[in-house]
Amino acid sequence: MTARRAWGRGLAMLALVAGVSACGGGRAPDATQDQLESFSAQQIYERGEFELADGQPDDAAFYFGEVERLYPYSELAKRALIMQAFAYHQDRDYPNSRATAQRFIDFYPADEDAAYAQYLLALSYYDQIDEVGRDQGLTFQALQALRTVIERYPESEYARSSILKFDLAFDHLAGKEMEIGRYYLRDRHYAAAINRFRVVVEDFQTTSHTPEALHRLVESYLSLGLDAEAQTAGAILGYNYQGTDWYEDSYALLTGRGLRPEPVGNSWLAQVYRQVVRGEWL
Repeated sequence: MTARRAWGRGLAMLALVAGVSACGGGRAPDATQDQLESFSAQQIYERGEFELADGQPDDAAFYFGEVERLYPYSELAKRALIMQAFAYHQDRDYPNSRATAQRFIDFYPADEDAAYAQYLLALSYYDQIDEVGRDQGLTFQALQALRTVIERYPESEYARSSILKFDLAFDHLAGKEMEIGRYYLRDRHYAAAINRFRVVVEDFQTTSHTPEALHRLVESYLSLGLDAEAQTAGAILGYNYQGTDWYEDSYALLTGRGLRPEPVGNSWLAQVYRQVVRGEWL
């Protein structure tokens, strides 16, 4: 680019900045939208980039949207759409980010940026996952969306990140079950507590919460006088997590009552023991 062309382009950019200086909050008055029609797709797109760099993602989303509105058949319109989804996400406007990313996937399913659009869609759920004590509906939606990235775009650069986030979200759900189970255990609602800890052992056994869930089962079953179930839970805990404090605590509880951590009876825990320890399900 020659110095003359660069200077001319800079003047055009300055004019665009001045012409829309009244714009804010991602919205522009009709007069400003009319003024935008005198600028090229490239100039409006660059204004969107400028707003992003300036920490104004809501305004950036507006300008990227204007590229698509004014120049719907241009190559920049496609790029502006994915950038609009990104800008919405940066602004924590997750519903609009998700909707825009989905629109990109619908319009350009074979485009190289489709994987990123799907990843943004997943992030629009994942980044809303709150502390364990809140409703976990968004966590389920995040898991589903992340799985889509992993399965549909396994060779993309976003697959590995999606796998890591999937594992964290999965662990988050197990944490929710544990929190409820502990609440029931504190209130001595042992049957209800056992149901929650059982979910962790059976459905979330690869998460970091499994050792504690097994220990809490030992506590709960001993409180109900169900020694065989407590011993079996202790046996599974000892086989898989013998070096943990949870096993030491369970071992102390069991031996304090003259019991040993070993499989006894034919409860659901005994079936888990046979499958996990003896491999009898193979």
